[in-house]
Amino acid sequence: MKLPAARPRSRRAVEHTLLTLGAGALATGLAALTLAPTSSVASSHREAPAVAGDPRVDNTDVYAFTSPDHADTVTLVANWIPFQEPDGGPNFYAFADDARYHIKIDNTGDGKADVTYTWRFRNEIRDADGQFLYNTGPVRSLKDPNLNFRQVYDLTVTDARGTRTLLRGAPAAPSRTGQASMPDYASLRDEAVRSVPGGGQVFVGQAEDPFFGDLRVFDLLYGGDLSKRGEDTLAGYNVNSVALQIPKKQLALKNNAARNPVIGVWSTTERRGAGVTDSRAEQGADWRQVSRLGNPLVNEVVVPLKYKDAFNTISPDQDRTVKPVVDKVYDPILPKLVNKVYGVPAPKAPRNDIAEIYLTGVCKACGPVKADLNAHRLNKDALPRQIVPAEELRLNMMVPPAEDPERLGVLAGDLGGFPNGRRLGDDVIDISLQAVMGAAQTGELVEALEDGDEVDANDAEFSSSFPYLALPHGGDGDGARAAGVVERSSAELEASSSVALGAAGVAMLGAGGLSRYRRRPVA
Repeated sequence: MKLPAARPRSRRAVEHTLLTLGAGALATGLAALTLAPTSSVASSHREAPAVAGDPRVDNTDVYAFTSPDHADTVTLVANWIPFQEPDGGPNFYAFADDARYHIKIDNTGDGKADVTYTWRFRNEIRDADGQFLYNTGPVRSLKDPNLNFRQVYDLTVTDARGTRTLLRGAPAAPSRTGQASMPDYASLRDEAVRSVPGGGQVFVGQAEDPFFGDLRVFDLLYGGDLSKRGEDTLAGYNVNSVALQIPKKQLALKNNAARNPVIGVWSTTERRGAGVTDSRAEQGADWRQVSRLGNPLVNEVVVPLKYKDAFNTISPDQDRTVKPVVDKVYDPILPKLVNKVYGVPAPKAPRNDIAEIYLTGVCKACGPVKADLNAHRLNKDALPRQIVPAEELRLNMMVPPAEDPERLGVLAGDLGGFPNGRRLGDDVIDISLQAVMGAAQTGELVEALEDGDEVDANDAEFSSSFPYLALPHGGDGDGARAAGVVERSSAELEASSSVALGAAGVAMLGAGGLSRYRRRPVA
């Protein structure tokens, strides 16, 4: 049933607050749905108490999209170690050498990994006794003797055939320590891109944090002052990334992407023994999952504090059994909060539209959104009785990449974007806020929220080729403190705010389409 269009008392005030909520509360609403079935979500910078104290195992975001320049492949990206200040020497940032980092793929819909890619790291120090420096001179290659600290990794894949080693001792790109130390960092990253046996390529190393948004919502919703909205909280920071470009057939059920196009994706981190800790665990102890991520903002905003650490330890197939979390999916907190503060009508529970988007995927037989997009039920060889609700970042691999991607993804008629997978440039905060406030239910964008958090793009330009991530900020005072508010020209703002609604996208959101989205004049 269509609900009346939202009419807040003050459109800009509501918009700003929602946005505010958007980064946090909105995550709560839509994250909550996400929660139920699978894993902690993307954009989970410091999302749980325990993992916040162990950033080397803290997943921040997960991305999955059809490669724009190699449409027969899918690119998977997972990030760790949030809020890396570039001027953070002398030790800088390394993956944990006592952890396992995973990207997992579910192609059957049972909430369990059918394909798992795993990275294990080893540290190599040329001179530990006579040096304290990360590098002792300009570094011009990954084998340069001036690079005193380096990491190498082994990459394995586990599937129905068992576990196979794809790469052994491959180099990770180092932290970018500055122009004097690394005068041509782009060449170092290029050197770290390696071919994967059987097709595809992999990159491991530091990158600019691709997540963008104004997260100051956690300061009591901007302290009630919406004029403070519009600053990219992540501008100037870096993360550690693993990126993998793989032929679609290697991810699809029965290796047939045309017949079985839908996959669910999430990342996890494991430690031996005691779990999240900076101390070394005893050898031979069991591996324990300590962090996980699928959709954006789930554990961060949806899961109550009491359950955050526990949520990080379970598998997606178990999510539906955690009632306190599932309840928050069908009756999210965020819409009520927005209504209380700004008077914007909150859609009535139960929110089956959100559950469909985040727990089952979208299909005509799945729920109120009458379109076939990214539910595991669309895989012809999947067994319906084995498919369970699970929070996974679902991607239909047969949706072609958009020639001109829209930042609002499916809500803007661009079926190649979030929540059908997630591209680096998808504005997940604005999309999530619109969804939780009823856009997918009514077929109309909520007018009061059309400006979102006023952070519509990343602070650094993404690359047009693999691994697509922007180069990391590199010291020299160009880090987060120096970045400040990202300024964009009026032309860029207008381009980022205009949305072309495609017919397929309109169908995804129901009859009538997103009729309330209109271009906002640029001041």
